[in-house]
Amino acid sequence: MLIIPAVDIKGGRCVRLLQGREDSETIFSDDPSAMAAKWEAEGAELLHVIDLDGAFRKSPQNVEAIKRILDRVRMSIQLGGGIRSMETISMFIGMGVSRVILGTEAIRNPRLVEKACQAFPGKIIVGIDARNGMVAIEGWTQTTEQQANVVAKGFEDYGLAGIIFTDIHKDGMQTGPNIAETEQLAESVSIPIIASGGVSDINDIMALLPLERLGVEGVITGKALYSGTLNLKQAIEVARANA
Repeated sequence: MLIIPAVDIKGGRCVRLLQGREDSETIFSDDPSAMAAKWEAEGAELLHVIDLDGAFRKSPQNVEAIKRILDRVRMSIQLGGGIRSMETISMFIGMGVSRVILGTEAIRNPRLVEKACQAFPGKIIVGIDARNGMVAIEGWTQTTEQQANVVAKGFEDYGLAGIIFTDIHKDGMQTGPNIAETEQLAESVSIPIIASGGVSDINDIMALLPLERLGVEGVITGKALYSGTLNLKQAIEVARANA
């Protein structure tokens, strides 16, 4: 299972939000590329980058910061936040982004996901963010009446590289991932799943490892790394030892 550090960018800086609330940021670095380099040096193979301003403003806002990350590290980058068109997808992949994450637009416009998967095989991920099992969109500000696992099944034959499943109530709270809902989602589709939200320490990583057999291929962690309750090197070693 991949341990995937998160770099969330807001106003050009590396921050974390509580439950996705725009007014709840904690700044961890003025240089997101330096944080990316730190996680790469500690063994990360894949970095999760989110343009938070892009998610709230509905179009990319931190392109220069993203370019600096791409210039500085060699590991693969998956990127999301305000990506809502083929043109934007093409731009980021052309810049060197390995996988593009479609969130709100994927829910509202599945045809875009289909077209993107056809144009860029193996490079498109859908982010499904849920609050009490129901999909949330628009930077988590709106909760729909669509169940997360039903939405996931709708993408079964698109050729996605994966689905990132985030439990919003857990995000940034360090209260442990939602194992039950992650397991339910993984069992409902054949698409690889990446778990996100709630990781607090190495015990949470160990709790997720049994889900690898169901198709949970990675886990994203942010706040735990930045606050020091999770050591990235140790988490990677534990995940590899249990592969």
